[in-house]
Amino acid sequence: MGGDHGELAVGDVTLAFREIGGDRGVPVVLLHALGSGAATWDGFAARLAARGRRVIALDLRGHGASSWTETYSLAAMRDDVLGFLDGRGIDRADLVGHSMGGAVAVLVAQRAPGRVRRLAVEDAPPPPDVPGEPVGPVTEPADPPPFDWRLIEPVITEFRTPDPGWWDALPAISAPTLLVSGGPSSHVPVDALVRMSRAVRDCRLVTVEDAGHRVHSAKPDEFWSAVSPFLCPPPAP
Repeated sequence: MGGDHGELAVGDVTLAFREIGGDRGVPVVLLHALGSGAATWDGFAARLAARGRRVIALDLRGHGASSWTETYSLAAMRDDVLGFLDGRGIDRADLVGHSMGGAVAVLVAQRAPGRVRRLAVEDAPPPPDVPGEPVGPVTEPADPPPFDWRLIEPVITEFRTPDPGWWDALPAISAPTLLVSGGPSSHVPVDALVRMSRAVRDCRLVTVEDAGHRVHSAKPDEFWSAVSPFLCPPPAP
């Protein structure tokens, strides 16, 4: 991804970001999955910039060049994103999030619906109705990964924990919303995404068949075809 690389202090956390495209208009903010980073969006961001969009990809806390902190939660990442928007003087943004980043984007749209113009969520698992298997001790690999290994247990535990409040808050989302499923080859149940799509007031679900969980990486052209009309609609006649 070309463009500018930078850092912004948000409270006691420093968030690294990549920015490409113009400096005007509503930006598209891209949020990556657990263990990933801003670079995962390079190809998609370049395509958006070529369509005239301003694009900002973040390293969420504990990832890449952003701060590695003592505690991790999706709510903390939500607050980081809102603080980033404040720090950059961005009143409203389009949010695109993959998996963990999609969950964070949903929390932003629930907490501050007026800050999100459009919301695209790629294969992010909604909270389950019953608790999942507890997360056991997770041994860090011999080669240190490009993220803080301490975030694995709390974040995965959060994904496996029922949260009726999350479902109850979905109607608060006012932004037109697009859910992208990777189909049956993904571990994210399609029926859960169908349920979510019915709970959000203006929501559409599309499936990219045989894409698995990493839709934008495994099938970038199909992902672009699904999401670009949503983010870059043709001008009204």
